[in-house]
Amino acid sequence: MKTAVSISRAVAGRLPSWRDTAAAVVEAERLGVDFAWSGEAWIYDGATPLGYLAAVTSRIRLGTGIMVISARPPAVAAMTALSLAHLSEGRFALGLGTSGPQVVEGLHGVAFDEPLERLAEYAEIVRAALRGEKLDHQGRHYRLPAGAGKSLRLGLQAESEIPIYFGSLSPRSLRLAGALADGVLYQVFVPERAEVFLGPLREGAREAKRDPDTFDCQAGGIVEFGDDLEALVERHRMGVAFNLGGMGSAKTNFYTRAYIRAGWEDDARAVQALWLEGKRDAAAARVPDEMVLRTHLLGNDEQVLERIRAYRDAGITTLRLAPQGADLAVQNETLARALELVARVGAEGA
Repeated sequence: MKTAVSISRAVAGRLPSWRDTAAAVVEAERLGVDFAWSGEAWIYDGATPLGYLAAVTSRIRLGTGIMVISARPPAVAAMTALSLAHLSEGRFALGLGTSGPQVVEGLHGVAFDEPLERLAEYAEIVRAALRGEKLDHQGRHYRLPAGAGKSLRLGLQAESEIPIYFGSLSPRSLRLAGALADGVLYQVFVPERAEVFLGPLREGAREAKRDPDTFDCQAGGIVEFGDDLEALVERHRMGVAFNLGGMGSAKTNFYTRAYIRAGWEDDARAVQALWLEGKRDAAAARVPDEMVLRTHLLGNDEQVLERIRAYRDAGITTLRLAPQGADLAVQNETLARALELVARVGAEGA
């Protein structure tokens, strides 16, 4: 099982300095982590940090996790991917996704309509650009060339294939990933209900006559060690409540729908309703223990080992780890400890 980390996340309620963030990725590479993903919501953009990281790392694969398609035309995404592939000497992975109505409409001012149809066209144009083809696409959402312009091809070529990942939550999005992407970044994944999340991906692959076993499926969660499991759960209820209530609108929240499909319909709807009423503490208190425990890696070594095995047995090929701690030094210690456990699980199947 490979491993991944993400940047652009707060530590102890605040965004760390860029110097510390970069140092954490360098340390993750030294420890053997395979991927570092740069998220894009309303902090850093997904691409710029990777240009810096390409210069201070040499092995770890760097990816946008995810680049929001509504924030840039597809040709710009392709140009950015090619630029980062060159800067990183072939270590770049392009993560694409639709995001949700809160980011798309609230931040970018673009209508969140037919997002998956847009993503399918977008990915088709990006693939063509990465292959060095002239961009000639007359679709419903994108038209190239437009007006009096002529078809152009990008002047930069990739020295190796750039893998494309989709950030996916809904069954339709996962089916699309199976048909068009090389891998998927699960934003919510419950190993005990793996078929809910993996089934649509495999269906999409089979319908497109692709081998579903070739996909890199990445999922995971917060990792934090401690003997007081109840205290650890309490510390992370608010994050789950935020996803259920704050990552979308009252009508469209893909996180809420994912938790519902995982078997928590009454709980998910109750937490969302409390959050939308402005009762955030009550919303967090309403999050069930199991909802936290099954989507994170918490507890002592044996408890975290159990969760790593659950992801492995579910079919996850890359475990995404978000190490917690009061500062980045503690986070690095947590990451190192978690990686030792991942290696132990890997040795079990050797």
